[in-house]
Amino acid sequence: MGVARAVKFWQVVGRGLRLRCPRCGEGKLFKGVFAMAEACGSCALDFQREQGYYIGAMYINYGATTAILLGVSLPLIGKYPLPTILWPLCTFCLVFPIWFFRYSRSLWLAIDLYIISHVTR
Repeated sequence: MGVARAVKFWQVVGRGLRLRCPRCGEGKLFKGVFAMAEACGSCALDFQREQGYYIGAMYINYGATTAILLGVSLPLIGKYPLPTILWPLCTFCLVFPIWFFRYSRSLWLAIDLYIISHVTR
């Protein structure tokens, strides 16, 4: 993966949150709901990496889900009965990771590009 120039961290994160190519910011990462494009249509950055590459995206997804779950549940515990808060939180834990799947993959690819662009300078 050749990187022409180093990119700024927040610029890369912004591209990741917009589901765009982390290198050029123009190409779309996904061609379907869950199907990733093979490469960027603008700069030809390869999105299909080695097997197991996107396991890091799973950690981003898990971390975001856990952080939001704890941030919401801890203030509510003790104020409301447990069954009252348990069902909405369980529903969140099932729905949010599916919705966040695309963003976690995009962010993982963006952060990887950022790290590689700074290591290979």
